[in-house]
Amino acid sequence: MVDKKIQAVQDFYPDDFSWCYGCGRLNEKGHHIRTRWEGDHTVTEYDPKPEHTALPGFVYGGFIASLIDCHGTGSAALALHRKNGHELGDGTPPPRFVTASLNINYLKPTPMGVTLKAIGTVEEIHPKKWKVLTEVYADDVLCVRGEVIAVVMPETFIKK
Repeated sequence: MVDKKIQAVQDFYPDDFSWCYGCGRLNEKGHHIRTRWEGDHTVTEYDPKPEHTALPGFVYGGFIASLIDCHGTGSAALALHRKNGHELGDGTPPPRFVTASLNINYLKPTPMGVTLKAIGTVEEIHPKKWKVLTEVYADDVLCVRGEVIAVVMPETFIKK
């Protein structure tokens, strides 16, 4: 089981922005995807549950897309937060991103029963737009590659 005590960017999103089905810590029925730094890359580890089954023994591709999606937006938040001179837990909440595009390439069937590890490489392409390339491994086997273009959440998303 993945250690939930490791600090992830999603732990620091304001409550109003913590309801995402993929990564929202306040969504009781959500996946609770959690993204953190590991050196110069971002990492999300996740143990698929039985309800994430596509066919017996294999993970549903839609769940993997959700993993890459939330890993990508969380990675962009980590990168911009660091660029702005902050680290998690310093009292400044990280920026919140939304997905502008998501591209997934399934390379091999992803097996159930192992921890999935998403590793992200983040590239700034505009002050408010970031590209995150993600590789998802099951054990040491590369199963999926994805790309997320993430944009800073517009002010119009904020409920007033």
